[in-house]
Amino acid sequence: MEKFYPILEKCSLFDGIESKQLSALLGCLQARVEEFDKKYTVMAEGTPAKYLGILLSGALQISRTDYGGNRSLLATVEPGELFAEAFACAEVRDLPVTVTADEPSRVMLINCRHILHTCSNSCAFHRQLILNLMKSLAEKNLRFHQRLEVTSQRSTREKLLTYLSLQAKTAGSSRFSIPLDRQELADYLEVERSGLSAEIGKLQREGVLISRKREFELL
Repeated sequence: MEKFYPILEKCSLFDGIESKQLSALLGCLQARVEEFDKKYTVMAEGTPAKYLGILLSGALQISRTDYGGNRSLLATVEPGELFAEAFACAEVRDLPVTVTADEPSRVMLINCRHILHTCSNSCAFHRQLILNLMKSLAEKNLRFHQRLEVTSQRSTREKLLTYLSLQAKTAGSSRFSIPLDRQELADYLEVERSGLSAEIGKLQREGVLISRKREFELL
C-alpha cells in the first residue's frame, strides 16, 4: 500500500493529513485496491452506491446511457482524483452512471460509511476527512453547473465554443489541450460526432480557432 502514498497525498480527501498517518487511516477505513483492464466496468449503472473511489493510476470515464442507447460522457477521472463520492454519501440504491476504465487502471475503494461514521478509536483524522469530503462535493457541484452551462446551449457550435472558452480560461491561455478525443468530446457535448467534426472544420475555415487532435487555439 505504501507505494501508493505519493498519489494519495495529492488526493483532496487527504488534505491536511500527514503521510505518516496514512497507514493507520487506510486501515481504519478498510480501504482496498483493485485493478481493472481497459474498458472494464469499475462501477455499473443500477447497482447500489456504497463506495467512493480514488484513481491511483490509469484513466476513468464516467458516463450515462439513455433508454435509446445514446451515451453521454459526464466526466473523466485522472490519477489522484475522487469519484462517485456524491452517490456514496447519498447511499443511492441505483447508481445513475457507469464508471469505466479508459486504460488499465488501479483504483482504491472506500466504503463511505467508514468516513462519515467515526470508529470506536475516535481517530483524530476523521474530522479532517469529513471536511475534505464536503469540500470535494462542493467542487463537484460547481463542475456540474459548468457542464450544464455547456450542454444547455442550443447548437453544436455554441456548445463547442462555450466548452473551449471554459477550457481556455482554466488553462489561462488561448492555446490549450483537452482531455477528450473527438468521440468523447461529442459524447460530453451530447452531439453527433459527424456534426461536431463538421463544425470544427467550419470554425477553422472562418479563422475562429485552430485544431489538431486534442490541441486547440482560440484566435
